[in-house]
Amino acid sequence: MSERKEDAVLSWKPKLDFFPSTQAQQDNRATCKGESSQLYRPSTELVDGLFLPPNDPKKLNKLMKKQVKDTSGKNWFDMPAQTITPELKKDLELLKLRTVLDPKRHYKKGDSKSKSLPKYFQVGTVIEPATEFYSARLTKKERKATLADELLSDRALHEYRKRKVQEIEEKNRPAGVAKWKIKKHGKKRR
Repeated sequence: MSERKEDAVLSWKPKLDFFPSTQAQQDNRATCKGESSQLYRPSTELVDGLFLPPNDPKKLNKLMKKQVKDTSGKNWFDMPAQTITPELKKDLELLKLRTVLDPKRHYKKGDSKSKSLPKYFQVGTVIEPATEFYSARLTKKERKATLADELLSDRALHEYRKRKVQEIEEKNRPAGVAKWKIKKHGKKRR
């Protein structure tokens, strides 16, 4: 009866023996031999619901590497790696192709030829000062959710793209007798 009162008072009581017998250690090793290579222990192997880290240093290092957050390092103020959504992916691809968008702006080469997207980056909002209210400010109608939407709604960029597409089509269009030969091959004789 006195033991039950003690159990009611203590909510958690460790089941670890401070001086385990050699027989108990041998029994424990025999049961856990096949599953000792696992990092994850099922609830049956937990001691009072607590996870015990593995004794093997290699397994412990592997477990610690999984728990470390992915950052860019101290030199870049531990900037975390972003999860890439489809909207962010489109914006990053547009930033890589920014040399094509405006013919009057020239950028450094950078990594525009690499096919991989950056792993560490941050997205922010530019807030204009009050002095640029009339000069360089975007109106509410011009502001869009993503960079791709802003570029698609830009009228000057639309005219530039249209002119460039027409120039490329004219350059690739056959001239003179060649265009008549193409039409001739397309017709079927009876």
